[in-house]
Amino acid sequence: MLLTPEEVADWLKVSPVTVKNKYRAWGLRSQKVGRLLRFRERDVVAYLEANYQ
Repeated sequence: MLLTPEEVADWLKVSPVTVKNKYRAWGLRSQKVGRLLRFRERDVVAYLEANYQ
């Protein structure tokens, strides 16, 4: 399942702008769908498990 930056921001409790500006620094893998930025749910879960346990 692909998540929008807004959905990822809800999970991480940050603003969507923060997700768009920081996802590379955080090491979150992204995918482009046309011009839109999307994130795989499993990549976000893996990021959370690696960094917030």
